[in-house]
Amino acid sequence: MDSTLSTEELRPRAGRANEIRAALQDEIESGKLPPGAVLDERALAARFDVSRTPVREALQQLAARDLVRIAPRQGVTVARLSIGKVRGMMEALGELEAVCAKLAARRIDDELRHRLDEAVARCQDAAINGGSAEYALANTFFHETIYAGSRNEYVAEQIRLARRLIQRYRAKDFQSKAQISKSLQDHLKIARAIQAGDEAGAAQAMLLHVPMGSTGFSEFLATVPMSFFDHDGA
Repeated sequence: MDSTLSTEELRPRAGRANEIRAALQDEIESGKLPPGAVLDERALAARFDVSRTPVREALQQLAARDLVRIAPRQGVTVARLSIGKVRGMMEALGELEAVCAKLAARRIDDELRHRLDEAVARCQDAAINGGSAEYALANTFFHETIYAGSRNEYVAEQIRLARRLIQRYRAKDFQSKAQISKSLQDHLKIARAIQAGDEAGAAQAMLLHVPMGSTGFSEFLATVPMSFFDHDGA
């Protein structure tokens, strides 16, 4: 075997395309690559130290997931969603989260009560001693505790998928003490309703936690640059 073969040549091309797709997908879903960002094949090939072929295949995979838009003679950009679609997704997310909270209240036991206390304590500690990144992790732990407590993995998976799709529009969450404080207070209300076995109260508290109402959604929009939205599809 020729010892001068490159790493790319030694690795199956499909494997490299999948690796590139996974890396870019993570950056898009996290908001590191924001909606509307240009993805240049040549620059990506240099970044990943590959030819343009696996890059092109990775971009095709992302297009199939509606994460990028490939337009003839215009290049490749991170896909934008319309304001209407973002609102619809957040409404659906709120309803699904409410279902999980209701089911967790219905199925409450001593173990879940303890885990909710632990989740709230983590949020309180992050709010006092951490920053936005620490609170975001505590927030994820809190919601995952409720998903587990609902004992409905199907609904939980739908929520995780929706959260991944919408996350790039929520990169400004927990950037201020006021946002963190409101989130923490919401968590306290949700946890106490679930622990009391109050299904309706838990669902309502969760619905109020997601910015889907007219005022809440307007405040949410104020944190997102209008360039992130597809105005043609509005």
